[in-house]
Amino acid sequence: MDLREYGRVLIRRGWIVVVVALVGALGALLFSRIQTPVYRSTIMLLAKPSRSSDYGQGLAIKNSLRQYAKQLQTKTIAQQVVDQLQLDLAPAKFLGGVEVSSDEADGTVTIAVKSPNEQMVPRMAQTLAENFVILHQQENLQMDQNDRILVNILDNATPPEKFSPKTTINVIAGAILGGLAGVLAIFIVEYIQSGYIRKPEDVERSLNLTTLGAIPNISTQATKTKPRAAAKQTASNSASAQ
Repeated sequence: MDLREYGRVLIRRGWIVVVVALVGALGALLFSRIQTPVYRSTIMLLAKPSRSSDYGQGLAIKNSLRQYAKQLQTKTIAQQVVDQLQLDLAPAKFLGGVEVSSDEADGTVTIAVKSPNEQMVPRMAQTLAENFVILHQQENLQMDQNDRILVNILDNATPPEKFSPKTTINVIAGAILGGLAGVLAIFIVEYIQSGYIRKPEDVERSLNLTTLGAIPNISTQATKTKPRAAAKQTASNSASAQ
């Protein structure tokens, strides 16, 4: 088929695409509705040298940021948070909702905590950050004051925001995938029926011959009606002759 034929096929069976797209969008909406909402809160730490003009300490901070990220994801510090907040979670389960990223350019560490508990998730992020700062301060006490790296909380944990499910995105994705599935279904049907001769174009394509004419379809109802009409006309003509 050429492009025009593809276009005619899509126009003729376009309702299939619409229906399948609507089904996909509805399925995505129902899937999003039955999922348990997960909320997220973030907090940021800032690492800076005790001597602002010390270039060596600046390099040390960049090298230490990855270490800080690993310390924030240890079971030891997670257990402290679980105990303080009396969470009904194992440390490993708590860490499953913790994401830590560092930025060497500005010396920051971002902590993101996810949980289905909307009210508790900011406290979880705040407590984790505070415990890390206390741990780091204890480590600083064992170092010379000029070699210390200071870690502080830039701001309190953000209010909880819904992380998942993202209903709008899911519905749009479901509609798009449904539409693509509908288009695929149309062309599969057309491929299966490609061997059928239904139109003059099918004859030309199959036999490579030009169609000169076609016999129109005559419905059964029309076939029955014509003899009756002819009989009535004959009877009428006979009566007139008498």
